[in-house]
Amino acid sequence: MLLSPCIEWMFAEAHADMGDRIRAAAAAGYSAGEFHLWRDKNLESVAAALRETGSKLTGACVDPRRSLVDPAQQDEFAQAVEESLAAARTIGSPPMIIASGFTREGVSEGEHFAAAVAALKRAAALAEAADVMLVLEPLNDRVEHPGMWLVSTTKGLDLIEAVGSTHLRLLYDVYHSQVMGEDMEAVLRGRIHLVHHVQVADMPGRNEPGTGTIDWGKAMQTLRDLGYTGAIGLEYRPTLPPAESLAATRAALGL
Repeated sequence: MLLSPCIEWMFAEAHADMGDRIRAAAAAGYSAGEFHLWRDKNLESVAAALRETGSKLTGACVDPRRSLVDPAQQDEFAQAVEESLAAARTIGSPPMIIASGFTREGVSEGEHFAAAVAALKRAAALAEAADVMLVLEPLNDRVEHPGMWLVSTTKGLDLIEAVGSTHLRLLYDVYHSQVMGEDMEAVLRGRIHLVHHVQVADMPGRNEPGTGTIDWGKAMQTLRDLGYTGAIGLEYRPTLPPAESLAATRAALGL
């Protein structure tokens, strides 16, 4: 499996510029990377580093973040998607990551779901025209994202099925899923074809795999058994210098 360090955090102490972090990752033997929001990045530098190294990005976030479940924000969400897809073309058209936004008080679950489907259908049409993948990420509401609506992998997959676009898939984050107490094999069984990307971090702490309580041997074997062959995004906060952190992560993942 291709390992893709999250250069939002990895190599950050030595390199302020995201292009230089891509070069650092390449020098360390990693031909892929990912980061969060794009508007605060020098995309010209990113593009130049990608060309120089032959590396690719496995993800960046639709920016600015807007709610899928609040009809009052859906025009802004569509605009954010359209602008993010245009930006993606300048940096190799990586998958663009979407989160749901926050639960609306007094609004039924059915209304939330219907609003999300409507917003995602609109976004998927834009992604199809641009030929860029959108990936929907369920987060957790127990540690980092209190009030977040989409915190269930099953519900995320239900949304993708309801939208029915080849340009909308799931980002499965092992950390968020484990924080929410999900059983990986149970929630992904028979639906792995809807997962485009996987991210990893340990819990508690969201640090390197091997620093917490997740059984990474079991987790990685489950992904293999289910048929996942895509990239693994190393979206964790490193506690060690990059070379040591990445070596420890590879050992924990068995890769």
